[in-house]
Amino acid sequence: RRLVKRSLLCETKETQFHGSEGKQAAQRKIQVCVRPAAPWDDRRPRVTWRGDGQLFAVSAVCPQTGARKVRVWNREGVLQATSEPISGLEQALCWKPSGSLIASTQRHPNKHSVVFLEKNGLLHGDFTLPFNKDQAKARPDKPLWTVGNYHWYLKQSLNFGRDPQKAPVCVCWDAESPLRLHMVTRTWTSITYDWGWTTERSPGLDDTDDASVAVIDGSKILVTTFRQRVVPPPMCSFELQLKSPVNQVTFLCRPHGTNQLAALTADGQISVYSQGWVCSKIKWLLSFPAEFALLQDDPVALRQLLWLRDELFVGVGSGLLPTSSTLLMLHPAEDASDTLTVRSAKCLLQPRLYCPEPSVEKWCDSSGCRINFPVPCVQMALCSISGEEHLLGLTDRSHLYAGDAELASNVSSFAVCNDFLLVTTHSHACRCLHLSSLSVKGLQVALASDGGQNDESLRRVERGSRIVTVVPQDTRVILQMPRGNLETVHHRALVLAQLRQWLDSLRFRETFECMRKLRINLNLIYDHNPKVFLENVKTFVTQLDSINYINLFLTELKEEDTASTMYPRPESSCVQSQPAPGQKKVDVVCDSLRSAMESMDPNKFCLSILTAHVKKTVPELEVALQKVRKLRGGSPGAVTAEEALKYLLFLVNVNDLYEHSLGTYDFELVLMVAEKSQKDPKEYIPFLNMLKSLEPNYQRYTIDKHLKRYRKALHHLSKCGEEHFPEALKLVKEQKLYSEALRLYTANGAQYKALSCAYAEHLVEQQQAEQAGLLLWRCGETIRALQAFASSSSWRNAICVAQQIPLPPDQLALLARDLAEKLTEQRRYSEAALLLDQYAKDCEEAIVALVTGAVWDEALRLIYMHNRQDITETNLKPALTEGKNHSAWKCEQVATFTRHRARLAVVREQKQKARLDMLDEDGPDCPDAELYSEASSVMTSSKYSQSNSRISSRSSKNRRKAERKKLSLKEGSPMEDRALMHALGEIITTVDKMREEVHNLLKALVLFQFDKQAEKLQVVYEEALQMMESAVPEVWPEGLPNNQAPVTVTPHLSLLQSFFCLCQHFLADAEVLTPPKMRNGVKWKLTILK
Repeated sequence: RRLVKRSLLCETKETQFHGSEGKQAAQRKIQVCVRPAAPWDDRRPRVTWRGDGQLFAVSAVCPQTGARKVRVWNREGVLQATSEPISGLEQALCWKPSGSLIASTQRHPNKHSVVFLEKNGLLHGDFTLPFNKDQAKARPDKPLWTVGNYHWYLKQSLNFGRDPQKAPVCVCWDAESPLRLHMVTRTWTSITYDWGWTTERSPGLDDTDDASVAVIDGSKILVTTFRQRVVPPPMCSFELQLKSPVNQVTFLCRPHGTNQLAALTADGQISVYSQGWVCSKIKWLLSFPAEFALLQDDPVALRQLLWLRDELFVGVGSGLLPTSSTLLMLHPAEDASDTLTVRSAKCLLQPRLYCPEPSVEKWCDSSGCRINFPVPCVQMALCSISGEEHLLGLTDRSHLYAGDAELASNVSSFAVCNDFLLVTTHSHACRCLHLSSLSVKGLQVALASDGGQNDESLRRVERGSRIVTVVPQDTRVILQMPRGNLETVHHRALVLAQLRQWLDSLRFRETFECMRKLRINLNLIYDHNPKVFLENVKTFVTQLDSINYINLFLTELKEEDTASTMYPRPESSCVQSQPAPGQKKVDVVCDSLRSAMESMDPNKFCLSILTAHVKKTVPELEVALQKVRKLRGGSPGAVTAEEALKYLLFLVNVNDLYEHSLGTYDFELVLMVAEKSQKDPKEYIPFLNMLKSLEPNYQRYTIDKHLKRYRKALHHLSKCGEEHFPEALKLVKEQKLYSEALRLYTANGAQYKALSCAYAEHLVEQQQAEQAGLLLWRCGETIRALQAFASSSSWRNAICVAQQIPLPPDQLALLARDLAEKLTEQRRYSEAALLLDQYAKDCEEAIVALVTGAVWDEALRLIYMHNRQDITETNLKPALTEGKNHSAWKCEQVATFTRHRARLAVVREQKQKARLDMLDEDGPDCPDAELYSEASSVMTSSKYSQSNSRISSRSSKNRRKAERKKLSLKEGSPMEDRALMHALGEIITTVDKMREEVHNLLKALVLFQFDKQAEKLQVVYEEALQMMESAVPEVWPEGLPNNQAPVTVTPHLSLLQSFFCLCQHFLADAEVLTPPKMRNGVKWKLTILK
């Protein structure tokens, strides 16, 4: 290993910055008069090591000055630094465990201080001890100090009485537990104190509570009322000065009296402070009965002090045995009003406070079990979880318990406020949980989860944050950072709960201001309860009473239901009704607010009314402009037209507003808007002058055409006279406004006929010749109508028009033959035969058409009607002979079906084996096993996988078509199983549709004594149907999508992407996975053939 030499860089007096004096100040020798060590100093050296063992400090008396100096050495014994001369430095020496400072004491002529030195020997802060030498002799107190935000607080003052034998002679902190203090008295009695941190906060739950927090600082109590202000420590809202050091503080637990506090001082007195933070008097002096005489001289005779009622205190004192404790109830003594007597009980007890005489009893839960924490807790709170009373406790190891059930193991602090539990965790999060909607098990799950995207119960906070207090009936949570400073956060869960409460009580003003301040989406005002909001729109407007607030609300409206997406409703609340189908939320709210404002004061809410028109899903700009025009020449004090127009330009693009103003046909309004825009007057002035010179209807036509409002343009142009009809016809053809144009002209006019002919030409181009023929027929264009009907094979209409013309018989017969030929091509044999028989007068061709179409009954009817039995031998029987050969074709279908069925079984077996092999490789507990089993047909080659991404954006119809193209029957193809299922389904559907055809063929075969062929055909077809029906459960088993082969993930596709592709396949080929339905209700068999 390479050894790297490291030098220790220490700042000294010479290397410090000296300001304007320059470097000469560092070189100047200053004579400092240092007093020698005190006479009572034992002059022995003191040694203290830094926590990591790399450095140690020695406090020794300097031979030259006789005063003590502190020197810092490394573990090799090399001197690193020497302290600056400090007058009155004493022998006490200790290195802070973190290694940043060295502590000692310094005696001044008028004070006694604790001083701190850096490892370079320079002073770094101090604080003064609040008692002098005489006091120490009279009452040997042991003060306990702590530092926060660079301020040293005197937290406890342990008074061991006047007996010197009970005074400690050795005091030290535990090496492992940082808050455990060990003491040994002169009588060799060992005392161990376990201290814990707690925050004394007022316990009120209503808005009369000031959210007060009290901090002990020697003989002062620093009180901060967080409802009014947030003051960073060591500053505060008020200072309460007492005569003796304060050891405990407690707030009154009585409702509406939680702003009163009591302080227990080191001399055993309790001082009470009322609402105005004025000490009413030193109210009580603690007095212990004879059986508790040992507590009289105990420095911690009373701990966990709780002020339950005006004259009732509860605390915990030491028991008769060292390991026991006693619950003490303090009452005013009957013989002395300034003395508290003690009543005691044992165990963890539940006080009965509302009885005539307060008493205690064993505390049990709802099931009758005694409440007991598994380990001691340093903080406790009472709460209601799902309607049941529970006691919460937090240990010094960050474990949070509800009774004997552990809720979490990473909680740094917690607080209960109203119906919420707030906790901070070591994962730097603040959780706010609704207790009434969660059980103990639910709390455990919630505290163990990481929270979702819109989880309102989770908020990230700074590392090491702890809860100081929560302002009741408010949204503020006060957090203290590790360095001591405070931060106020508005937890989303508290905010939303408060907003929902305000909205339920119709306090819209407070709701709006809170949401605006905390940037909550204003849509929640409506989405929380749409019905209630719409019923109280006027209340909403009255309470806001601000144009800016209403405009802000309107501009933030959107169709999203924020109560379901951004701020999900609690599970206990019912989902409120939304607007009726077909109505849009933004339109409903805008219309409701606009109606309310118009009925209340349209002049005052003019700008908000304009906003309601503009912010609709289809902005009503023309209506807004009309209202702006009405403002011209309005009453004094009202909004002027110029102000309203300027406001509209703030909401709408100026060019859009100009176009809509032009659509009002009001040129003065157009000029007003144009002047506010950036348009060049040379552009719009000539255009407006040209419009003014036109006839009114033609003027409006020109404006509407310019604005591309072609329907309105056509409407105005139709009023301009016949001379403008060619222009109207051109507009109709260009914009395809045929239906609108036909409604604007009379049915018997020449314009109507011209429009009908133009429309017919358009329909013919659109492959809708039959509808074109109807238009031409009704307007008298029979020749063109006949051509349209003939081209669309609408033979009945064509015959009607031909007879209306009328056509000569030979031309009518020729028309009938042409129509019959087209119908035959379309396999419409019965209709073709009717034309040939009735209009072409050719019965032979009609019978041949029926025989070709296998319409045996109708063919026989025409044969006997026209006495053409010869056609039976020449055409009918040969056709039947060909029809009976259908059995061979059916055998081919059955063979193909059997082959595909067998291949499908093989493919499924191969894929099942591949899936099992993959699961064996990943182990029996593979978490993706279910995913593999569901992913049957995701492609293994990049060609098919890439095609998925290409078709993802297509329409559903095209996507299904593309999916079907990938169904290849080639052996080994990725989707061979799906292709086989598709082919089998088509075969079943085709064979099933032949029931009627086979029935008619069987009747004809029997009629002409082809019984054997008929019996064979019936048997073959029946066997085919039965075989296919029995194969359906095998080909399409139940739960088919969950019983497929495994996914093989390609190099460029993750398992998640493959699963997404699989979902697309499930949607695309749903018809492949659905078994075909067979029509077993159709009767096709002949009984005479059985």
